[in-house]
Amino acid sequence: MKKITIKDIAREANVSPSTVSRVVNKSAPVSTELEERVLEIIGNYGYSPDAVARSLRRGFTDTVAFVVPDITNPFFSLIIKGAEDFFKKYNISLIVCSSNHSAKEEERILDNLLSKKVDGLLFIGAGNESLELHELLSEFKIVFVDRAYSDIDSPYVVSNNYEGMKEVVKYLVQTGHKSFVLLNGEKGTYSATERLKGFVDTLNEFGIDSYETYFGQFTYECGAELVSQLKNIPDAIVCGNDLIAYGAIDALEERGVSVPDQVSVTGFDDLPFSKHYKPSLTTVKQPFYDMGYESARILWLMINGKTVKKKRVVLDTKLVVRDSAKVR
Repeated sequence: MKKITIKDIAREANVSPSTVSRVVNKSAPVSTELEERVLEIIGNYGYSPDAVARSLRRGFTDTVAFVVPDITNPFFSLIIKGAEDFFKKYNISLIVCSSNHSAKEEERILDNLLSKKVDGLLFIGAGNESLELHELLSEFKIVFVDRAYSDIDSPYVVSNNYEGMKEVVKYLVQTGHKSFVLLNGEKGTYSATERLKGFVDTLNEFGIDSYETYFGQFTYECGAELVSQLKNIPDAIVCGNDLIAYGAIDALEERGVSVPDQVSVTGFDDLPFSKHYKPSLTTVKQPFYDMGYESARILWLMINGKTVKKKRVVLDTKLVVRDSAKVR
C-alpha cells in the first residue's frame, strides 16, 4: 500500500502542502474551517507525519527528560505525574531516568540525553555535586525541581522546606517534647539542608539544646538503619521525609519502643499512604503534583523562547497532625 504523504493530503483538501504542514505542526494559524477540513482528511487516510523528519525540520524532538534519584520513591513519582500531565497537552514525550542516588550515574544519564538531543530537562539531583555534573547540566534548557543550585542560573521549583520543618518542630515543642533527633536525607542536597536549618533554628528559638542530627538517604531502609544507631531514644524523632519515618517507626517497634507512647515520630511529604500507616503519620504536606506541573510549564516556556517571569518558585507546605505524635 502506498504511503500517504503531506502532498496527497494537500491535493485532497485543495490546499498547499505548507498549509497542511501548518495544521500538523501548529506552526502558524489557519482558519477553523480549513483546519477542520485538513484534519478530517488526515483522519480518513490515517496519515501520521514522520516524527524524525519533522523534528529535524523544526529543530525540536518534542521530547524532554526528567532525572530523579529514585523512581520507586512515591514522592518523585507524584512530581513526575504533574509534569507528565502538563506535557501531554502539547504532545511532548517525557523520558524518566532514575540515578539511584548516584552522581556518577547522573553524569552517565546526562551524557546519554545530550546525544538524544532532548529539548529540555527537569532535574532532581542526588547530591554529591561535581564539576563534571555542573558542566553537563549547563548544556540543557533546565528547570530544577526540589533542588536549587546557587551557581547555575536556571529556574527552580521547590516547596518551602525551611518553614515546613519549623512548623512541625514548633508543634512538637509546644506539645511538651524536650529532646529531639533529626533523621535526614542526603547531606548537601537543597531539601535536606533547608530542613536541617529549620530544625536547628526552631530548637534554638525555644532554647532547646538536647538534639542530634543524622544524615543518610531519603529511603525506608535509611530510616530503619539510623534508628539502629541511636543509643538513647528521645521524646521526638523528626524525619526528613515520610519514607524515613516509615522505616524509623518499624525499627522502633522491633526494638520494643512504642510510637507514639514512648516516642513521637514525624515525617515530611504527606504521601498518600501516610494517613493509613500504623500509627497514621504526623507530617508536612508538600504540593508534589503542583511542583511537577509548574516546573514543566516553566520548561515549556523556555523551550519555546518565551519569557519566564518568575524563575524562583517556592510553594507553601502545610502541617498535618495525626497519631504518630503525642502530647507529652
